[in-house]
Amino acid sequence: MRDVVVAGLLALRDYVATHVLTCLVPAFLLAGGIVSFVNREVILEYLGEKRSKLSSFSLASIASFFVAACSCTVIPVASGLYFGGASIGVAFIILWVAPATNILALTYTGSLLGASMALARVVAAIIMAFLVGSTMSLVFQKEHTAPAPSGESQPKGAILEKRSALLLFLVLLSLLLPNYLIRSGPYLHKVILWAVLTVLFAVYAKLTLPPKAIREWLRETLWFVRLIFPLLLLGVFVVGVIGKLLPETWIRAWLGGNSIRSSFLATLIGAISYFATLTEAPFVSTLMKLGMGKGPALALLLTGPGLSLPNWLAIARVFGGKKALVYVTTIVLLGTVVGWFFGNFIFAP
Repeated sequence: MRDVVVAGLLALRDYVATHVLTCLVPAFLLAGGIVSFVNREVILEYLGEKRSKLSSFSLASIASFFVAACSCTVIPVASGLYFGGASIGVAFIILWVAPATNILALTYTGSLLGASMALARVVAAIIMAFLVGSTMSLVFQKEHTAPAPSGESQPKGAILEKRSALLLFLVLLSLLLPNYLIRSGPYLHKVILWAVLTVLFAVYAKLTLPPKAIREWLRETLWFVRLIFPLLLLGVFVVGVIGKLLPETWIRAWLGGNSIRSSFLATLIGAISYFATLTEAPFVSTLMKLGMGKGPALALLLTGPGLSLPNWLAIARVFGGKKALVYVTTIVLLGTVVGWFFGNFIFAP
């Protein structure tokens, strides 16, 4: 029992040590900034319910490729857009594509597992994105607008003032650049780069924004932190416990071939476990060397970074339990089918 608890605490320690500063802090600030600075009418125009699904879903999918975020980090960003007026389909496409198939993960997948696996990951993720967005929109079609998180009035006038645009851009850089530029080496290097960028946007915010605007931004950011962060920590602890209890030899024995069963198990393992951005590719590479089929490998590449138990809990907290249940069930079913199909018809010799 003691070893199980220790495993959970170690997982929690590693998560806090390597994700909170360089991933979650800028993600929460970005979410708060979206709600505070981006004109709600603009989000409604391009990503809202009245926009055609082909247009809004395509824009959300393409934009998500450039956000290198794990399944937990992306939640504040997606929820910020949702509470700003984006449709439920768009919000869940961003939740899915950004961690499952961002450019950073694709580059690493191609270098480690080959171009064919990276290309399959792109195609599968886009197909799944549109199906996820359509499913969420269909099931929750009566929910046309999202509630404002704290009752603050939305800014009027321009789409986004230049100073606010630059602020959000600097926050976004602090979220993306450490992962894009520093892929290996000491984590301290990422922290240093993050700190430099954070100081830049903090100084700029102090010089250009009135104190009231800064307070509103921080208030919106704190709302997201209180809503999401505690459940992320709980979920990471539980995943560490599960990882200790689940024998690795059992995983390897049941993931061979390209059957529906092996794809389902790979999808289920990926949906529960927590994978930070880039960690899924070497894990899958190791399992493939031990006999894992290409279909289950693709399923795990998609669902591993795209879902996790902490992700489930946080989504249920932000969007509601019913939406979380529909989303997770849809991803598990799609991941299973995609893994089976690609394994038997695309990767087949």
